[in-house]
Amino acid sequence: MNEQYPTGVVPSFRAAFSSPARLRTEVLAGLVVALALIPEAISFSILAGVDPRVGLFASFTMAVTIAFTGGRPAMISAATGAIALVVAPVVADHGLDYLIATVLLAGVMQILLSLAGVARLMRFIPRSVMVGFVNALAILIFMAQIPHLVGVPWLVYPLVAVGIAVMVFFPRLTTVIPAPLIAIVAITIVVVSVGWSVPNVRDQGELPASLPTLLLPDVPITVETLQIIAPFALAMALVGLMESLMTAKLVDDITETHSDKTREGWGQGVANLVTGFFGGMGGCAMIGQTMINVKASGARTRLSTLLAGVFLLILVVALGDIVGLIPMAALVAVMIMVSVGTMDWHSVHPRTLRLMPLSETLVMVATVAATVWTHNLAIGVILGVVTAMIMFARRVAHMTTIEKVAELDTDHDGAVDTRTYRVTGELFWASSNDLVYQFDYADDPEHVVLDLTDADIWDASTVATLDAVQQKYAAKGKTLSVIGLDGASQERLDMLSGRLGAGH
Repeated sequence: MNEQYPTGVVPSFRAAFSSPARLRTEVLAGLVVALALIPEAISFSILAGVDPRVGLFASFTMAVTIAFTGGRPAMISAATGAIALVVAPVVADHGLDYLIATVLLAGVMQILLSLAGVARLMRFIPRSVMVGFVNALAILIFMAQIPHLVGVPWLVYPLVAVGIAVMVFFPRLTTVIPAPLIAIVAITIVVVSVGWSVPNVRDQGELPASLPTLLLPDVPITVETLQIIAPFALAMALVGLMESLMTAKLVDDITETHSDKTREGWGQGVANLVTGFFGGMGGCAMIGQTMINVKASGARTRLSTLLAGVFLLILVVALGDIVGLIPMAALVAVMIMVSVGTMDWHSVHPRTLRLMPLSETLVMVATVAATVWTHNLAIGVILGVVTAMIMFARRVAHMTTIEKVAELDTDHDGAVDTRTYRVTGELFWASSNDLVYQFDYADDPEHVVLDLTDADIWDASTVATLDAVQQKYAAKGKTLSVIGLDGASQERLDMLSGRLGAGH
């Protein structure tokens, strides 16, 4: 059994050596992750249009560096598909040196953005977006395995089924050794012993035969170069930060511990700088491998992340011939189980969908649909947050009411002299836009009072609307008095009223 750390306590390197069981868990988890990283790094290298060594070296340097600089222990950072998609045009149009320069600039941008407090924006991501993010990841992880299951020898299918069965039933016997590692080793031994011809890791691309070396990009240091790489570097920095911070939050929830998001952000920047100087393609947090490390293998400390990088380098450089024999069926089985374990099945249960407000479900669906359609987690999260904002604004806007007060002041002849309107709710751009149509300008008496005791003014749109109402009454020779405000609402009204051009 793996030790359970107290809620809120984030394990460090020292925690990995707290017991032999914990140390064994961290070491074996790092090995499993390293095996799973190899085909992924090769695939992402091909996607980016670079040699497989560029992706493999990036995964090594990212994992090792983030083990020390990151703010979320046990999270795996390496070359990713999202980063590959962002930098692919740079490679295609300008070559590898410009890619390295882009990675270095992106690392600097991530450090600056993190120090500026971008990680604090995580608080504005609603739970429904987070659920959509997790479900979209599960779908993307599964979809990434489909190419390995199409047009392959029929033996691949029973091998995948056996791998899944091992990971389902082996933990019932013991959790001393991670089930994914057992599945990979067992399937490899059987396939090699019998001599079956099935796709293996070697088929994915050539593995490196030497260690990475320091590399400075051969690009002119000019404004023109900056104009070429800056847009891609900024996109890479933002995508990498968003995926890493979202993944860190997910691991926080799984492990019931808090992590330092600001440190994670600048740590990703430092990792990309190191990766760039060693000729890597850059990267960010990897949800699939992180789930293997944290959920499937039970890792909790920085040691597993460090060893994932170290084992990766040893496997591809020193043991490349052996690693190349691992059947892809074994790794596909591992990733399918990761997909199943990542999915938040409770969120899509019919009973949950019936109980959940429609707006929350729509936000989740928008996040999933956008992510799966674009294969870009950043786009999915941004669209999900925008959808959530619209739904929230719509809901709050409908909670604002305006009513005529029954009691009316009269003059000595008995004629109505003053009418009071009472507004209840939050006034902002969505709720105040229709406010101008709620008054009886023609039939109201000479004096009109707008009572905002039970309301708050949140933006300039509301002040502009109140100015417009006042102008409409003034055009008919009547006066409007606003009462009941205090604090920030009154300050906002005093500061902006008459200065926004209302009515023009």
